[in-house]
Amino acid sequence: MRDMRYTNLNPDAVPKTFREVRQWRRERAGRMKRKDYSFKVPAVAPDLTFLHANTTEPALTWIGHSTFLIQLAGLNIVTDPVWAEQLAIHKRLVPPGVAIADMPPIDVILISHSHYDHLNIASLKQLKGSKTLIVPVGLADKLRRKGFSSIIELDWWQSASLRGVRFHFVPAQHWTRRTLTDTNSSRWGGFVMERRNVPTVYFAGDSGYFDGFKEIGRRFPDIDVALMPIGAYDPEWFMGPQHVTPEEALQAFRDTGARRFVPMHYGSYKLADDTPREALDRLEVEIRRLRLEEGAVRILPHGETWRL
Repeated sequence: MRDMRYTNLNPDAVPKTFREVRQWRRERAGRMKRKDYSFKVPAVAPDLTFLHANTTEPALTWIGHSTFLIQLAGLNIVTDPVWAEQLAIHKRLVPPGVAIADMPPIDVILISHSHYDHLNIASLKQLKGSKTLIVPVGLADKLRRKGFSSIIELDWWQSASLRGVRFHFVPAQHWTRRTLTDTNSSRWGGFVMERRNVPTVYFAGDSGYFDGFKEIGRRFPDIDVALMPIGAYDPEWFMGPQHVTPEEALQAFRDTGARRFVPMHYGSYKLADDTPREALDRLEVEIRRLRLEEGAVRILPHGETWRL
């Protein structure tokens, strides 16, 4: 079997070289000492009674980073579950919004790609429930070797249905790697979740800005909520092809035509040179510049459940 390597729709959007990585690390050594991490993303006590009893009301709860509990049509769905206290040298900045031991049984787990801040094997194993994993093409065999058996593998624009909810795997502009030799050996992307008479939710995964957001909007013209990343964009010369800035995230939101925007991928780990406060400040300035209607952007505390 040939060694499959995946690419972006934009062929120029490729992983940075080791030389560029070294340059970034040299630059950030001094910059990070001047960064203010005193601001913490607010948190509220989760409504565990509701989360465990809810089988009818569409709702989403932000756990942190790119991890959400999405409740649709009686399914408990988790995106990119990461409860790790530490990723490599990066300690978690704030606790998860819901402790993993307090999570309800999970029916579906969506994995956007295999980077360690989106795919954490220990978290996958600790979650309770039947746990069908929906993952990018190229990733299923790795997860089977870790002991998971209920896995659906999708390529871009492919779909799967579970108990009436349809999960569409859609493009993103990113890359992936877990070892020194498996760069781009599996796909990356986002998910659109839809079912008749319930809100349509788009989970963007991890992405740089690209024209694919417009195509997602054309194919899915009724997205109610877009969960979009706003962090890990600085320095932009290095992060730009793989991570949107807050301003680009809002443009991507408008490209999709979604009705509501929920920011994610900030506030949990120091993955780049921006701080959580910087990401939110830039987001809020751009919201005002664009004169978005009140309520178009919903900034969630960790642990809060938004009943859709």
